[in-house]
Amino acid sequence: MNTETKVAPWTLISLRPRGQHAPVRRAAKGTGASVIALSPWALQARRDAATCADLAAALAAERVVFSSPAAVHAAARLAPLDGPHGGQWLAVGAGTAAALARQGARDVLAPGRMDSEGLLALPALADLRGLRAGLVTAPGGRGVIATTLQQRGAQLLRANVYVRQPLPLAPRTLQRLRQASAPWALAVSSGEALSLVLEQLPPDLQARLRTAAVAAASDRLVAQAQAAGFLNVFLAAGPLPAQLVGAAHAALMHPASS
Repeated sequence: MNTETKVAPWTLISLRPRGQHAPVRRAAKGTGASVIALSPWALQARRDAATCADLAAALAAERVVFSSPAAVHAAARLAPLDGPHGGQWLAVGAGTAAALARQGARDVLAPGRMDSEGLLALPALADLRGLRAGLVTAPGGRGVIATTLQQRGAQLLRANVYVRQPLPLAPRTLQRLRQASAPWALAVSSGEALSLVLEQLPPDLQARLRTAAVAAASDRLVAQAQAAGFLNVFLAAGPLPAQLVGAAHAALMHPASS
């Protein structure tokens, strides 16, 4: 006798960078979701001499903040991250901290609340007068971190170790989206990614997307999605794929309790 529980089909739209949707697919496995990769950009590591110099200066600071796993991966191509360091290294969230651990970095601090606000609430960043603060990141994004570090008295040493290259949405992907099973859910961990997608979507898909349940990784992203016209926006426990998929699935399957 077949005792398998049938799961209702639904569509999960992932806005992660090109080539980085596998964690979302793994997290969604068994939920009934069909994952559609709607990448608004690709990540490209920088390897020029100026970036290497900027990174060396940032890594020598008394406080060093890594903004994302992508920042860790790009930095590791330019400099070893497993050696001793005199400063305190910090990660925006658990994913970034795990990426640093895989590179051999030790004694990395990460907040329980995995966003810019959670990071900036850590005691190690409370008073930065007379200190240097390295920020390993990309141009754009997370501007609140750089601004706040400077406001708290730090000399900011920024190393933009990768860039986000905008991508056009492929016609084949848009056609697949038109044919996707309802209901839809949208996983949002980047406000810039959401804006780029909305700028490119044709009107018919714009209207349909705004009926989707949105799983947002932070209060800031909840507010942004609501301001963009989404009506069903839910706060996920964090930005990790499993957290976003869990929030999206709960919102669709149990709307009254999500």
